[in-house]
Amino acid sequence: MPSTHGVVSPLPATEPSAGPPTVSRLRRAAEFLGLQRSIVGLLAMVVLVGMGERMAERFLPIYLMALGGGALSIGMLNGLDNLLSALYSYPGGYLADRIGTKRALLVFNLMAMTGFLLVILIPTWWAVIIGAFFFLSWTAISLPATMGLVSFVLPKNKRTMGVSMHSFVRRIPMALGPLVGGLFIGIWGERNGVRLAFVAAFATAAVALVMQQLLIEDDRAAGLRPGQLVENRLFDPFPLFRSMSPSLRNLLVADILVRFCEQIPYAFVVVWAMKVVREPVTAFQFGILTTFEMVTAMLIYVPVAYLADRSTKKPFVVITFVNFSLFPLMLLFSQSFWILAAAFILRGLKEFGEPTRKALIMDLAPEGSKAGMFGLYYLLRDTVVSVAAFGGAFLWMIDPRVNLLAAFAFGLLGTTWFAARGRDLE
Repeated sequence: MPSTHGVVSPLPATEPSAGPPTVSRLRRAAEFLGLQRSIVGLLAMVVLVGMGERMAERFLPIYLMALGGGALSIGMLNGLDNLLSALYSYPGGYLADRIGTKRALLVFNLMAMTGFLLVILIPTWWAVIIGAFFFLSWTAISLPATMGLVSFVLPKNKRTMGVSMHSFVRRIPMALGPLVGGLFIGIWGERNGVRLAFVAAFATAAVALVMQQLLIEDDRAAGLRPGQLVENRLFDPFPLFRSMSPSLRNLLVADILVRFCEQIPYAFVVVWAMKVVREPVTAFQFGILTTFEMVTAMLIYVPVAYLADRSTKKPFVVITFVNFSLFPLMLLFSQSFWILAAAFILRGLKEFGEPTRKALIMDLAPEGSKAGMFGLYYLLRDTVVSVAAFGGAFLWMIDPRVNLLAAFAFGLLGTTWFAARGRDLE
């Protein structure tokens, strides 16, 4: 049952002294980390779907090349990733506000499984592009619902921690998935290995579908979503856009510029490491590099969230923008495994202020439409950033170094913009 503040208790209310000391310590740890029942169900879903997704999706550029697709097909895939993230974010937030997170996540998982199945059954590069319309949707379309649930279940002073726990757990499959996917490629080759990884992705998504329905509470039935705004505005995003605060719009501008830095080289990082550098790495070694990145991110999430919930926000966001900007520059000078490892550790540090940024969006969103505002933010951001993802392919065709230097320039511009004009959004 919800409390008088609309927050679900993580465990039945008892006196701190009741029960064995170990139980009390676990309860305190759960409260500190914001681990409500619905949040635990959400995190289990993130691990299961993410594990299958990262086993396969991270090596899609290599798979496209093995199927006869060139640089343009890779650029198309990366551009679609950003464009669909934009186009799906607002509908995902709207649907979550309208029917509740539990029902919305059921729809989103079925979409992802449809995309996995297409790639499994039709081994051609164009089937990958068509399937991407479905399996790329899961992260984009489910994120507003996820953030909305965190916002409604947890009090304001725990939202950064809740977002950080989501980000932390999300990195577990992002670290392990490429390792397993790399092993699949090493054993069965670039074509069959990736297809088998998609088979595993389909299976884990099916398990996640069952678990999320068992563990996540129906938030509308629990009375956690007021819902007045979403019922009145239907699917029209313009009233919601007018309610976006100037501070949030300022963050959006800087975020767009920094995401240009990220997305211009994003799809080509694996190609750079496995095909271009002086000492190319294997698929399994690339999985290890990705693990370095994810472990670095996971180590900083909880301490940074603790500080951010008790401090001003601008320094955390500035630091993460600096790390975004430096990665393509360092990648340019990385020509062997261990130098690449240092670059990927730096890439992991870009997550320093990411949960803080997401928590700020939710704090500034109007009650009853928090998932919708989060989706609108990503709609605006990723629609613009998709241009960078498509354009990155043309820059790569000129010269990979041009691609990386252009990315650094955009990152520097976005970081400077926020450092000069950003505000402490508390």
